[in-house]
Order: sequence, then structure tokens, then C-alpha cells
Amino acid sequence: RQKLMVDYEVKKHTKINRIPIRGHYDEETVHSIIDSSLICHLGFVQNDRPFVIPCIHGREGRTLYLHGAKASRLMDESGSGKEICVTFTHVDGIVLARSLFHSSMNYRSVVAFGKGRALNTDEEKMHALDIVSEQLCQGRWEGARTPSEKELRATSVVAVDIDFASAKIRTGGANDDEEDLAGPWWAGVLPVETKILTPIPSDDLKINPNPPQHVQDRVGDVL
Repeated sequence: RQKLMVDYEVKKHTKINRIPIRGHYDEETVHSIIDSSLICHLGFVQNDRPFVIPCIHGREGRTLYLHGAKASRLMDESGSGKEICVTFTHVDGIVLARSLFHSSMNYRSVVAFGKGRALNTDEEKMHALDIVSEQLCQGRWEGARTPSEKELRATSVVAVDIDFASAKIRTGGANDDEEDLAGPWWAGVLPVETKILTPIPSDDLKINPNPPQHVQDRVGDVL
């Protein structure tokens, strides 16, 4: 029997209880879902009111980097040192079972917990923004103008150290009841794919409109 390697410590609030066979706690699985997600959703409580806000992210090791406007609620709360929750989700298919009760989705998801800290030095902020930029399109940091001092002053950057994380993945077809298998209803999966398509140049480009190699390299990536 193969030994299960648990890289993220399993806690009561991260343990997958509903269909635990779908749970994963190893870094490879968790980080692959984080890295292929274009956005995450950050959950926090402010003045006893819950908020969930989508944002762009980058990951380095067990640290997530988030950025936003200096005065935003998101940056104030995420960098305050309070406990926050960050989620990531890919939908890979709509599962149509014979029974509506058993209809579902194929998905890859991660729920991560940690505390955020504001990055204050220009060096820290530039490093974090590099990570975020490269996660969106590798090679872009060198292929675009880097932030100016004014832009850095207007931008808040937060590092979230992941303390705990778990992934949950569903694959395959419908799990219908035995008595429904001979019924007249169709069952199957509608696959869903998120894919990087052909770049569309800006209308106001003053240079060759053909995308540089690092942009072309992103085309066709399935997330």
C-alpha cells in the first residue's frame, strides 16, 4: 500500500469530511491548482461583516502575494495580520446524472488559511509584483515597463504565509443509483476547458503588432 504523503498539516478546519477520498494535502497538488488559477477569492471579516473579494495572485513556496490599490479594503484587511481564507477553483466539467440529485461538477479546488502581512520596502514589493506578473505570463516582467516609484507608492502588496491548505478534486462520470441505470434518462459529462487563446494586439500599438515570444508561449495553455 502506497504511503500518503501529507505536506500540509491536516487540521479540523482543513480536513475533507465529505467524500474524503477526493481530498489532497500534498504541496504538488495544492500548488498546481493555485498556480494555474488566474484569480483567487479572499475571504475576511471586517466590522462583523463577511467579505469575499476576487484578486490576482502569485505564489512563491508557501507564500501568496496579493496586490491592490493603497486605500482598498482588501489590502487593509489582508495585510493586518488577521486570519484570512483564500480559495481557488477550476471547473472541468458539468456532470449530468440520470438523477438530478446525483448531478454534479468535475472540479479542482483549494482552500488555504494564513495570516497576511503588508510589504513595505520597494525591494519587497518589486519582488512580489515580479512573482504575480510571471504567474500570469512568464517572461512578462522583462517584457513590459516595471512599476515607477509613484506607482509603487499607490500600490499595496501583501504576503500571505499559508499555514494550512487542502485540495479537493472530482473527476469521472455520474454516480447514479443502481436502480436508475436502466432508466430512459441520458447521463454523461459536459467538459469545460479554460484555455489561453490567440492574442489580440492593442489598436494603439506603435510597434510591430505581432506578440513577443513570451506571449506566444502562453497561447494554448489549458488551465
